[in-house]
Amino acid sequence: MKLLFIGDVVGSPGRDMLATYLPRLKNKYKPTITIVNGENSANGKGITEKIYKQILDLGAQVVTLGNHTWDQRELIEVIDHCPNLVRPANFPEEVPGKGYTIVKINQLEVGVISIQGRTFLPPLDCPFKKADELIAIIKKRTPIIFVDFHAEATSEKQAMGWYLDGRVTAVIGTHTHVQTADYRILPNKTAYMTDVGMTGPYDGILGMERGAVLHRFLTSLPVRFEVAAGREQLNGVLIDIDPKTGAAKSISPININEDHPFFD
Repeated sequence: MKLLFIGDVVGSPGRDMLATYLPRLKNKYKPTITIVNGENSANGKGITEKIYKQILDLGAQVVTLGNHTWDQRELIEVIDHCPNLVRPANFPEEVPGKGYTIVKINQLEVGVISIQGRTFLPPLDCPFKKADELIAIIKKRTPIIFVDFHAEATSEKQAMGWYLDGRVTAVIGTHTHVQTADYRILPNKTAYMTDVGMTGPYDGILGMERGAVLHRFLTSLPVRFEVAAGREQLNGVLIDIDPKTGAAKSISPININEDHPFFD
């Protein structure tokens, strides 16, 4: 089986790239399951129920989130009615939503976990212990487990990859919006990548308009960040999986932009 994961969708440019290329990617690679990180899909901050449903309509089965989960306040009221919208599992237990889901596709069940790191991000429950807890639950039903680790520090992401090697199918990092070149299969057959990258503006800074970001760095003054306009990109990863064991067999990055065109 194949799993397609699309990196953080940023604003309308990211949604446009998803609408253009996700059907073509699915037609070319024929993934069994498609997962999209949508935590920046609503004007660069958060997600709405409408956008969540649009992403599903494009062919995704699961949408994961991250530290911007609650930036669109309406989500607090509706997330419990969005069964395959997965926010970080180590948020406080009292908040709505859920940190994992299990989807059934063609007699196969796939577990999808979202976890948020703690280094350089707000303090949350331990992501490593929360992963242990959820893996024990999901393993009772399926060996195929995908982990979206939404974290800032590369060291914390690598630590999670090694910690879960052999216990999950894949640990793929999100949040930093820059695709890394360290995709690999770890010794115990877990696919790993520090960051899958982002889907949205190609010429911004992490998807935001360059001028405002540069002004912030140069002056340390507060500025309002806006989603950048112009050229666009899509980042993702394709993982080939042994459906019987959940072991990853191969991992390949996807990078679509004007400098790296997509060929059907």
